[in-house]
Amino acid sequence: MGIDKRVEATAKDVQGKAQEAWGDLTDDPKLELEGKAKQVEASAEHKKEDLKDQAHRTIDNA
Repeated sequence: MGIDKRVEATAKDVQGKAQEAWGDLTDDPKLELEGKAKQVEASAEHKKEDLKDQAHRTIDNA
């Protein structure tokens, strides 16, 4: 379920990692934090999709 949401979350994670690295490279702590925040958002989205998948499996097996 939600493969499109997972792709979006993965893209956001990659974008966040790149932004964090660029912030580190340019010594820009704000940019680093923004990148880390994107990674946290992506992780939360993946967890939400995992929960939705688990709920669907539970319903299907009931």
